[in-house]
Amino acid sequence: MHRNRLLIVDDAPLIISRLTTLLEGLPGLAPIDSAATVAEALEKLSKPPLPDIVLLDINLPDRSGIDLLRHLHKHHPSILVIMQSNQSGIFYRNLCLQLGASYYIDKSTEFQFIPTILANLCSKEL
Repeated sequence: MHRNRLLIVDDAPLIISRLTTLLEGLPGLAPIDSAATVAEALEKLSKPPLPDIVLLDINLPDRSGIDLLRHLHKHHPSILVIMQSNQSGIFYRNLCLQLGASYYIDKSTEFQFIPTILANLCSKEL
């Protein structure tokens, strides 16, 4: 069985810790990696093995996660991107989906759906 590699890109250690705890042991998911900045994520994306799924925050300290989404869509279109943010407005949701994100999660109201979404993705052959 293929094990999907997940990269969490978020500058909040608490979010990374909570997500790792929620997702560890999910069938079909390899050990979880993380990055706190766009620069750190780009470095991890520059060498194999590449992640199959990126869980990406919009608000990062060095650049916008939307910039990284554009990069991923252009250079690594096979990587599924799940955007997450506290930006609950429809503008960011529509923008991220238009730029190639597979999902958009509002951290304040939809955070609990992340394990289900990842379980569904991992049950499919990506």
